[in-house]
Amino acid sequence: MSDRSSYISPFSTRYSSKEMQCLFSNDHKFKTWRRLWIALAKAEQQLGLAITDEQIAELEAHKDDINYDVAEAREKEVRHDVMSHVYAYGKQCPAAEPIIHLGATSCYVGDNTDVIILREAGELVLKECAQVLRNLAAFAEKYKAMPCLAYTHLQPAQLTTVGKRATLWMNELREDMENMEFQLSRLQLLGSKGTTGTQASFMELFDNDEEKVKKLEALIAADMGFAGCVPVSGQTYSRKIDSYFLAVLSGVAQSACKFANDLRILQSFEEMEEPFGKNQIGSSAMPYKRNPMRSERICSLARYVMVDALNAPMTASTQWFERTLDDSANKRISVAEAFLAVDAILQIYINVTDGLVVYEKVVERRVMEKLPFMATENIMMESVRRGGNRQELHEKLRVHSHAAAAKVKLEGGVNDLIDRIAEDDSFPLSKAEIEQHLDPTKYTGRAAGQVDEFLSGVIAPILARYPDETIKAELNV
Repeated sequence: MSDRSSYISPFSTRYSSKEMQCLFSNDHKFKTWRRLWIALAKAEQQLGLAITDEQIAELEAHKDDINYDVAEAREKEVRHDVMSHVYAYGKQCPAAEPIIHLGATSCYVGDNTDVIILREAGELVLKECAQVLRNLAAFAEKYKAMPCLAYTHLQPAQLTTVGKRATLWMNELREDMENMEFQLSRLQLLGSKGTTGTQASFMELFDNDEEKVKKLEALIAADMGFAGCVPVSGQTYSRKIDSYFLAVLSGVAQSACKFANDLRILQSFEEMEEPFGKNQIGSSAMPYKRNPMRSERICSLARYVMVDALNAPMTASTQWFERTLDDSANKRISVAEAFLAVDAILQIYINVTDGLVVYEKVVERRVMEKLPFMATENIMMESVRRGGNRQELHEKLRVHSHAAAAKVKLEGGVNDLIDRIAEDDSFPLSKAEIEQHLDPTKYTGRAAGQVDEFLSGVIAPILARYPDETIKAELNV
């Protein structure tokens, strides 16, 4: 039962997935510290230090059963989290106690763990993004040829299709995924750099044998599943790495927010709608309301991520010389919460795209209300082919269009533009011939073909990298 008298982050209780919460949990962090201490001991043994198989086996035996009570009591005394956990580990591993953390500084476990978690959290974000693309790909395929109004300046423009619009949402998320993949591909461990990045303590341990000191890092990196360690550093890995990752997360938030804003507007138009539960209440005062609360939550959390991403560049730019500690308190909040928030956003994005509703009759009606205006260019070109004057016809179409629009807007009447053109002798077309230009499919260009090409040529190769796990996101609230 939760303690209702203390603050608990909404990411824990309302928004983020258990998987992402686990990655940023203390338990995962401290277990990773122990994995790094084991990797260090094994590498040092392999390179000739007096570390026994029995000591390493003892460390392995207690890598997951952390004695938190001992660590927490010790930290109250010494005010140092790493040394408290070294002490606690040593109590469980008395034979190995003398060689735990040998030659290392706190950032050996702290920063290398942060890099490992960056990788794990980034990979989870990619899996969730892939599920969104999978959902939207099915949606785009289904509606690739269905004409709908397109908008520029939030004003009706020429037509597009419902499916083609979905590819715009997908394409932005695809770019975010490729950006994340790039950052993960170049991510390296800090390694065993020592207090100021010179590896002086390890040079002492290995009698100034530089090749062994370099080999030590290679062994640790391989043990932790990395291709290598950063070539140079101070005590920490460059905080610009955090800046790069938070910039990617900001990009994901931007893409999701754009989708959610579009959907909120479309729901206002009654063309599309996010899922709405059978017993869901839209308003405490207005029982008929169907508010887009999922999309609104995406936008709300996205704003948080975009602003939070400013923390990392500010931290990176103020790291003095080989290190300063004013990164720590900010970093442990800003990085974790950026991932937790994006995870929450993507969980909602998955949920919404798994149940998008299209009101086809409304979409069609809105298209047909505006189609006469959009058909004017084709009507003009056909009239010119039959001997009309392009400039004179353009002016007449402008006058008729504005008159028809005024009738709709000022009088609440129907759009009578086609009748106005048919009654104008300047146009050598019968009403039946004019109405032949009112087929919406004639005004969607290559939209359907673009959807096919995009799904097969761009999206399919991405989804092939992420096997279909069919993530189903059930929202807590």
